[in-house]
Amino acid sequence: MERVSVDDVENSVRPAAVVRGLTDPLGATDLALNWYELTPGDSFGFAYHCHENQEEVFVVIEGTATFETEDGDVEVGPREAIRFAPGEFQRGWNRGDERVVALALGAPQQAGASTTLVDCPDCGERTDNRIERADDGDFRTVCQVCGTETGRWTRGDDGENEWVE
Repeated sequence: MERVSVDDVENSVRPAAVVRGLTDPLGATDLALNWYELTPGDSFGFAYHCHENQEEVFVVIEGTATFETEDGDVEVGPREAIRFAPGEFQRGWNRGDERVVALALGAPQQAGASTTLVDCPDCGERTDNRIERADDGDFRTVCQVCGTETGRWTRGDDGENEWVE
């Protein structure tokens, strides 16, 4: 048995104000588990994406998350859950005025290859992007077609993550 307080886990730089990875502190071997807190405008993921091998389940605890899907937007409120099969594209957002608190579960733990689609201003369309850590420790998305940086996230002075223009 392993036990951990969410508040004792370090916030990692991601596209949400707070992302606390619970997988390693709990010693999970077959499941990925993350605690999210999204301020208005935040996202669960760096981009619209799918995983080759991993199904993902999001359980919303507070607020309402809006998931962009191939079938259109889907709102998920408190005490509701949504599942995405391997290969199914999605990106969850906080498009409301209140903070969203949610758990994200992924199985198997190793997602396999991911396809990440982002609007590239230079290409003028949504292109496949890679996610990488920049030299300064930020995360960024980079267009696989032309090499343009399409997004960047950093840690703010308040300890929460923020989008950098």
